[in-house]
Amino acid sequence: MKNHNNILLTTLSCRHPAVEGGVCRWFFISVIVILLLLTSCSNAQQKNYQDQNGDSETKIVVGTERTELYFPLLKDKRIAVVANQTSLTGNVHLVDSLLSAGFNVVKVFGPEHGFRGSAGAGEEVSNNVDAKTGISVISLYGKKKKPSPEDLSDVDIMIFDIQDVGARFYTYISTMTYVMEACAENNVEFIILDRPNPNGDYVDGPVLEKKFKSFVGLHPVPIVHGMTTGEYAQMVNGESWLKDGIKCQLTVIPCDNYAHKTQYKLPIAPSPNLPNNIAIQLYPSLCFFEGTIISIGRGTDSPFQVIGHPDFKIGSFTFIPKEISGVAKNPKYEGVQCNGYSLKGFAEDSLKNERRIYLEWLINMYDFFKGEKDYFNSYFDKLAGTDKLRKQIIEGLSEEEIRDSWEKDLIEFKKIRKKYLLYDDFE
Repeated sequence: MKNHNNILLTTLSCRHPAVEGGVCRWFFISVIVILLLLTSCSNAQQKNYQDQNGDSETKIVVGTERTELYFPLLKDKRIAVVANQTSLTGNVHLVDSLLSAGFNVVKVFGPEHGFRGSAGAGEEVSNNVDAKTGISVISLYGKKKKPSPEDLSDVDIMIFDIQDVGARFYTYISTMTYVMEACAENNVEFIILDRPNPNGDYVDGPVLEKKFKSFVGLHPVPIVHGMTTGEYAQMVNGESWLKDGIKCQLTVIPCDNYAHKTQYKLPIAPSPNLPNNIAIQLYPSLCFFEGTIISIGRGTDSPFQVIGHPDFKIGSFTFIPKEISGVAKNPKYEGVQCNGYSLKGFAEDSLKNERRIYLEWLINMYDFFKGEKDYFNSYFDKLAGTDKLRKQIIEGLSEEEIRDSWEKDLIEFKKIRKKYLLYDDFE
């Protein structure tokens, strides 16, 4: 309000005979009206942002909305886009926005869940033509995870605009890595339109060991890495993690008014089984259960918000998984009642304040089913990025002891991470 007050003081000091009387009163009233309108507008914007993103005072502007920074880079270029249902500028999809602005979008690449986000987790997505735009869509999930030289033969610039959730095993950053690699190999510029990380306010979990590298974990980072896609891409480039150490011609269009301590609520679900902020916050802790006999609620209206099993006898919460088109195909324990816990209240009351991975549920469930030799499956070690976590749970280590074993690697990772941050950190 400093500038507003200066205007008001200037108005109140109006004492020249030529402007005294009606003119001065008119000018004074006009300024007051303007001030009221400015204040109203500012309050409305702040309230709208607070409704979306907690208590922050300034609206976050995502990279996609900062067209003044990247539109000039696209002139007379043949453009490809890696996008899904989260790639929005306001309510308009990025591809539609680019076409409306007259840019030459030649093709689209779709990640897991597809370009429009309608495929369930793990479902193979085939190539197709987008019904709305008529543009060819090439799937990067299934047998093909990396654009071929043929795919890029008519492309000058690749734009990546996908909302991530900040967990190593969430596959969008793996897709991004393979696209970066293809662009580097084929002399295609790579632009990331950055978006906030809803789990970007902490770093936690075991750091991936090289021998456990897979599509749910390509790099030596902890499960919660605390970086946006733009920052993560800079790290991949800077640490020479692309094939043969090649470098991608990378440009990051950063968010404005974002910091890592910001609690950011996504305006649209990033994938079918992460339908809300509660699921997104619980995801880094509950995804481990995908490598066990425990259900995390796929096939219910609360995926990644509940845990249970048909033979679990302690929990008071029950749910029955069922197939849901585009969300859950053949879910674990389909049609069978599972007994367990709803963790929604915990996420709302505790997890949002104490930001870390919780192992208590994982340990307690294992203790109940200790006699089950198939409690863990081979997927668990891929998700953890190590076999140490599984062995520690079997050996009966406490959550504190397990967490202590991560500390040294986390300190080393944070040193690397710090070099590539674009925004004020949470610590």
